[in-house]
Amino acid sequence: MAENLNPFEIVQQQISEAAKYLNLDPAIEAVLREPKRVLTVTFPVKMDDGTTRVFTGIRAQHNDAIGPYKGGIRFHPDVTVDEVKALAMWMTFKCGVVGLPYGGGKGGVICNPKELSQGELERISRGYIEGIAAIIGPDQDIPAPDVYTNAQIMAWMMDEYSRLQGTNQFGVMTGKPIIVGGSLGRDKATAQGCVFVVIKAAEKLGLDLNGATVAIQGYGNAGSQAAFLLDKLGCKVVAVSDSRGGIYNEEGLELEALYQHKTATRSCINFPGSQPLTNAELLELPVDILIPAALENQITAENAARVKARIVAEAANGPTTPEASRILYENGTTVIPDILANAGGVTVSYFEWVQNLMNYYWSEEEVYEKLQVNMFKAFAQVYATSQEHQVDLRTAAFIVAIKRVADAIKIRGIV
Repeated sequence: MAENLNPFEIVQQQISEAAKYLNLDPAIEAVLREPKRVLTVTFPVKMDDGTTRVFTGIRAQHNDAIGPYKGGIRFHPDVTVDEVKALAMWMTFKCGVVGLPYGGGKGGVICNPKELSQGELERISRGYIEGIAAIIGPDQDIPAPDVYTNAQIMAWMMDEYSRLQGTNQFGVMTGKPIIVGGSLGRDKATAQGCVFVVIKAAEKLGLDLNGATVAIQGYGNAGSQAAFLLDKLGCKVVAVSDSRGGIYNEEGLELEALYQHKTATRSCINFPGSQPLTNAELLELPVDILIPAALENQITAENAARVKARIVAEAANGPTTPEASRILYENGTTVIPDILANAGGVTVSYFEWVQNLMNYYWSEEEVYEKLQVNMFKAFAQVYATSQEHQVDLRTAAFIVAIKRVADAIKIRGIV
């Protein structure tokens, strides 16, 4: 029987699995299995050639028992309602596992940014925010960058929301440029958070990172930054890939030259001194650390048994399916789940929001010190929970996060 890869059903399955260990009230589980609100908007955009196209945008808000909704906005041709709902739910638990006062939200616009000019991207960004403005705000829902969105897009969105409100509202978005309320360290936060938990996982396994081999699927912002950070720790990055394919060199890739090549060609393929390989082949390389930093459902029941890495650190959202997770756990692979491994981004987004509210800004060193404390503490709690219940780190992370949200729901009297 084929594995069900619907992301919304996957996260519901993950909730039910963790709920068993908590003896969770069925009413609370029912609340957590569905988003509180999903808004779909359509909006016209004048294109550069003078034509008008109508775009569809989505914003899902899962649960706000602990605090405002928080989660990214992606621009992608394959955005679906179920995907956005699932990602909003994962955000609730991601915030819960690292102890942030947020619930989960997520948004998306169905478009292909690679086919759009800067002007078209700006008009889409502003049109989308005008459509969802009634349900977002610094105390209600704070979006951030995600797949194919960036600091510039966040600046346009913040500006559009501010225009609609008639006053500057820097705190409505995170991941902004520094000059308009962004936080130092935000651009590397996801990668740095991931590396912090890799350090702790390696300690538990007795893995010496000096000389450890690494493969990274998804050589974008998080993937490339993780490569540099791991290289500084003495790791050897032997393979990376992007949407066009991958490259491999068992002696290790020259990362600075690779970064220049990627910047110049917009892909890592055809990098001198490397051999080509597919995204699928990269996942099965005999490396110590595998970092899936691309899209969902990359490690599945079909290929999980061939994954040879000792540590899989999920920098992407939902890269491993439930059946694949079970196979990896049974095979002794340590999977640091997405809601923990890539929580550095939302943690520093929280720091940015706090700085916006205070109108007082921290140094990059302060940001990373606070991030390290949060990530180390979260990993320790998840690891201890996994030992207590004899479960994998993913189930443990959901147990930690769901208990926190469930406690808030009960205390508030929502259920």
